[in-house]
Amino acid sequence: MVDIVKNTIQPPAPGQEKFRSGHRRGIGARALDGLKRAVGSIMSHRIVATLALIVVTVAALSNASAPRTIVAFGDSYFSGYGLDPTDSFPAQFERALREHGRNIRVLNQGVPGETIADGLARLDRALAAKPALIILELGANDAEQRLDPAVSRANLDRMLARIHAAHVRVLLCGAIAPTEYGEDYQGSFDPIYSSLAAKHRVPLYPFILDGVASDSDLIQDDGEHPNEKGVQVMVERILPVVEKIVR
Repeated sequence: MVDIVKNTIQPPAPGQEKFRSGHRRGIGARALDGLKRAVGSIMSHRIVATLALIVVTVAALSNASAPRTIVAFGDSYFSGYGLDPTDSFPAQFERALREHGRNIRVLNQGVPGETIADGLARLDRALAAKPALIILELGANDAEQRLDPAVSRANLDRMLARIHAAHVRVLLCGAIAPTEYGEDYQGSFDPIYSSLAAKHRVPLYPFILDGVASDSDLIQDDGEHPNEKGVQVMVERILPVVEKIVR
């Protein structure tokens, strides 16, 4: 006969079962605490990342919605002389830009009767606006007053240099001397603009009243300043030029 040996499990000694049970509970509690900490850490990182994304998104949207600025810097042709302010060049030009989907505001810094020297004296205020572009239109009064072209050129040269130093783009608008002043004066004055545009490597719009000055239907009764329709033509003609610069 074969003896069968049975495995017997010895009952735990007194207090041993309590130790094992407590030990298991201790391990479980520590694991649970660790899991909670891990989950909490993950959630914290996710919250921080989400908040950071929200801040970046809001900043981007804010920058995207903030309009850029163009300064219409000139004389009575820009100031809206003889017109309702809403019909001035800056006002009509801003509306045209917005109709073309451009989020741009146009500041009216035109002063009637101003010469290039006068503009140089107040240029810092225009630069303080930190514009995306300055449309510089001065010189008609220099020519009408028959000022020395060399002085006008020197002042305009200084203006362009200061605008460049401020890292602001500029569109230079030319002026034309009256024909009654003779060819000699015209020959000294008119080339100022093309010469300085080339020197400072800036775009030139040859004549702000292009398409307007020769049409009496677009000029006020004073025979010089554009009326509402005249300003509209000015805007239509210069708009594509400016859009290429501020795109």
